Amino acid sequence: MTTPAVAEGLWAWTPGRGLAPAADQAAGGRLLVADSWLVREGRVRAYDRHRERFARACADCGGPRPRRLSAFWQDVTAVLPRTSAWFPRVELAADPWSCGCCCGPRRRSARTCGCGRRASAIRGPCPARKGPDLDTLARVRRRACGEGAEEAVLIAPSGTVLESATASVLWWEDDTLCLPPPRLPVLPGVTAGLVQERALRSGIRIAHRERTVAELDGREVWLVNALHGIRPVTDWVGRPMRVSLAERAGEWRDWLDSLSEPLPSD
Repeated sequence: MTTPAVAEGLWAWTPGRGLAPAADQAAGGRLLVADSWLVREGRVRAYDRHRERFARACADCGGPRPRRLSAFWQDVTAVLPRTSAWFPRVELAADPWSCGCCCGPRRRSARTCGCGRRASAIRGPCPARKGPDLDTLARVRRRACGEGAEEAVLIAPSGTVLESATASVLWWEDDTLCLPPPRLPVLPGVTAGLVQERALRSGIRIAHRERTVAELDGREVWLVNALHGIRPVTDWVGRPMRVSLAERAGEWRDWLDSLSEPLPSD
């Protein structure tokens, strides 16, 4: 029997019964963990890595046992659409009166954009895991948009660049690919990890460096995430900074697109 694709909206999951529409869009309680990825014509990039990241985050907050999560993920995979482009999100939420429960996927139309972005540097939250701060990060991004930017780059109180509201931040210093040190409060980006692995295989030096926004003047800076892939920063809003021509981004985007594979059939 073929499992039909879910309708748009929030679907709750019950062991043994699978996915069903959530009666209340706020059902499930406080959001603890979330993960999302791009599905285009039934193909996805690094699907196993998203599953593993979601499972690790669930374990960190005392979520469901691995066997239950495996059954949840199998049901999610079965209902993901195999046509058009979508940006599903899986969630772990906690009811105040019981243990956590898995909810999802939140199936959303994917509007991908491979072009560059105007960025604004803002002091914002530093999430420990993806999920609980999504609403706060969305407000930070709206604030950046109100300043004429398209993305908010988060900076620490010291001024050190961390990540953006929706993406990892990478940049180039000569022929070295740079990113913030892992000791800083940055989320583990699946797509950023793929980029780093390719750099290592290609003999490109990788360095973890603490940099302020001003120290990125004249650099090729990338915003990297699962939905849009690699997008170079084309302008720093409100700062008299130069941006480098995105000489590398096009070729790296093509390589990233080539990694998409068909969703598992079972």
